[in-house]
Amino acid sequence: MPVLYLSHGAPPLADDPLWPGQLAAWSAALPRPRVVLMVSAHWESAPAALGATETVPLVYDFGGFAERYYRVRYPAPGAPWLADRVRALLDTPGRPVHQDPARGLDHGAYVPLAEMYPAADVPVLQLSLPTLDPVELLALGRRLAPLREEGVLIVGSGFFTHNLAGLRWGTGPDEAPGWSREFDDWGREALGAADVDALLDFRHRAPAGRVAHPRTEHFAPLFVSLGAGESDLAAARSVIDGFWAGLAKRSVQFG
Repeated sequence: MPVLYLSHGAPPLADDPLWPGQLAAWSAALPRPRVVLMVSAHWESAPAALGATETVPLVYDFGGFAERYYRVRYPAPGAPWLADRVRALLDTPGRPVHQDPARGLDHGAYVPLAEMYPAADVPVLQLSLPTLDPVELLALGRRLAPLREEGVLIVGSGFFTHNLAGLRWGTGPDEAPGWSREFDDWGREALGAADVDALLDFRHRAPAGRVAHPRTEHFAPLFVSLGAGESDLAAARSVIDGFWAGLAKRSVQFG
């Protein structure tokens, strides 16, 4: 299976005239996964933790939106066998992978998946971000890479730029503040060159790195995807680009 890093937007993504169709077209072009392993910017827990392995309520981890966004359902099946496989790959002495059986999918997981697999018929398992350290996340992704041969679609879900103070509601898909555009251009070039060292050091090397990501949790899932997709870095390609409310929604496929 390929490996993805996608920008997941926010609950109103579903109302965007362009983005849902882009996500649907992307999934239609992929091999159908046996299961999705999702690493979202919206779940940080150390040591690494796995979410529910059966269908449980979603996590509405946002505020200030219309009531209808809190009524969205996405009853994807769980994947207990995948939880066992992830534990086998990630467990280390003294740092076992935890299980949180009540933890449902957060909006970083279900918002894009509702557009990609709207029937909610592909099992989903969510894995926490155990750290924001890029090097450690790259190593974690490498350890997950064998799952690709078992029909698992590994997805890192974040946002290519993410500064909520810089949101520009109502702007078009080609409109963005300079800091967002500059970071996006830099990231596109670094990915195109398979320059992992530059990406790992993005806070220092990227233009406006600290403005584009005042906190790094939305870029962090990229490093899990980079590690899992390392064998296909040379063939990495951006499937979705452009901007949403001024933020770069670049989304990348490895393999």
